[in-house]
Amino acid sequence: MSTVKASGNMGNIINYEEEIKKCKTQDDLFGENGLLKKLIKDAIEKMMEAEIEEYMGRKKYERTDTDEPEYRNGYRKKTVKSSVGEFDVNIPRDRQSGFKPIIIENYQSTCGEFDKKIIGMYAKGMTVRDIQAQIREVYGVEVSPDFISMVTDKVMTNVADWQNRLLDKVYPIVYMDAMHFKVRDDGRVVNRAAYICLGINKEGMKDILGIWIGESEGAKFWLGVCNELKVRGVQDILLACVDGLKGFPEAIKSVFPDAEIQTCIIRQIRNSIKYVASKDKKEFMKDLKPVYKAASEEIGFQNLELLESKWGKKYSIIIKSWYDNWENLSTFFKYPPEIRKIIYTTNTLEGFNRQLRKVTKTKSVFPNDEALKKSLYLGTMDILKKWTMPVANWGQVVAQFAILFEGRLELGL
Repeated sequence: MSTVKASGNMGNIINYEEEIKKCKTQDDLFGENGLLKKLIKDAIEKMMEAEIEEYMGRKKYERTDTDEPEYRNGYRKKTVKSSVGEFDVNIPRDRQSGFKPIIIENYQSTCGEFDKKIIGMYAKGMTVRDIQAQIREVYGVEVSPDFISMVTDKVMTNVADWQNRLLDKVYPIVYMDAMHFKVRDDGRVVNRAAYICLGINKEGMKDILGIWIGESEGAKFWLGVCNELKVRGVQDILLACVDGLKGFPEAIKSVFPDAEIQTCIIRQIRNSIKYVASKDKKEFMKDLKPVYKAASEEIGFQNLELLESKWGKKYSIIIKSWYDNWENLSTFFKYPPEIRKIIYTTNTLEGFNRQLRKVTKTKSVFPNDEALKKSLYLGTMDILKKWTMPVANWGQVVAQFAILFEGRLELGL
């Protein structure tokens, strides 16, 4: 039986299973008189019961022989606000009026946002069990997994609003990449790809433009992502930095035909070195470095030909991959050093992905797609709070963009 209850004799226990069965619509759960509001009210009142017991040093009906006896003195009602709306709570009183509840401080019209505390812990990647333990330790209240799930499910409306928000008309740089997760689907564990777009706007500020969930990474899905970006207001992308997925550049250019495509050099190097024998790796990397570290595309291509002359017979597949992808691998050679170091790799987005992994690593398998979306959204919101400064040397970078992409930065002004 799923319940939320306070330790000790704290009043009635809500039977989740029975209450949830009565809910037929979202309004029954999240509405003005919905179950979630009742559960939050119930949990807050039980926390205050635990607080006053601790304050007085005894249970509700216990008495002690002291010179100055301190007894409970009924309750007072107070209307508080929460993220699910207003409701009345019964605040316990003592005769000497010394008790001050922590969860709802005196003269505070907004409750301690108990639900937001749960959402905040969830956003940090804490498991349901960890959240239960934290609430038990701090407030002396036992909450069920169902309760935690219902609280965090409220963010799904925010997810939809965020995913459909209007975007800027032009982004100087957009990074696109996918992360992969395991999700349960009809009793099976399946792979899901989370398609992520990170944009840098004209002020040099980073933002996650959206996260889309698909069955597997593919150029066709990325085409749909690009079309959605356009529907949401994006008219131009100057530079798109991507991995080496086949068909990816074509998908982007079909929606944003003037966008320059830069395939991640680091990804190309990683994919290449996988096929090199251990005894050859050090020498091969030494010969490969002049290809992507060259001062110009012409010199880089000459060095690629030298690489082929030495290693072509032994590692023909690797050399062919560099030739086949050269058009998009060599894009960064067109630009000055300030821009080159920002676009030649997708490390900016990979850094975000690493932070997101820290949040999701406690969940080896997500129960469904909705749970994955919820976790990625909350993790993203937590990360975005830290993005308060523009990209380093952005003044120099945007000045170069204004010259190299004359007129395009002024789109929509």
